Amino acid sequence: MRHPLHPALVHFPIACWSLATAADLASLAWGEPAWRFAGVMLLAGIGFSIPAMLAGFVELAKVTEDNPAIKDVNRHMILVMNALAFYTASLFLRLQGTRLAEPGVLAIGLSVVGFLSLCVAGWLGGKLVNMHRLGVKPPPPA
Repeated sequence: MRHPLHPALVHFPIACWSLATAADLASLAWGEPAWRFAGVMLLAGIGFSIPAMLAGFVELAKVTEDNPAIKDVNRHMILVMNALAFYTASLFLRLQGTRLAEPGVLAIGLSVVGFLSLCVAGWLGGKLVNMHRLGVKPPPPA
């Protein structure tokens, strides 16, 4: 493949999880329609995160230990895994069997913390591409 698959796949969990957090906060005013939507978006984001993370691990294998970007790569990976853990915990807290129930303060709080972790991870992902030039094809020689 000519360019990495990871950057193409991350948009799906980012969008789903961001919408889930927004819907969680909106549910405080709008109630059931918003929290039901948040639950569905949490589930979709978790599902979409798996192929995105697997593609990230493929890219990680290309980064050598002596690469100056390795610390940011590891921070990015840890923050994304934290986001996944927070969002998964939030989803489990709102499940009653296989049905979604109204989220409590803890479930919404975990969603917000997951979003903050996701934001920092995304910023680091941008840094990896734009500053460290990971996954960027070098320009042709002049």
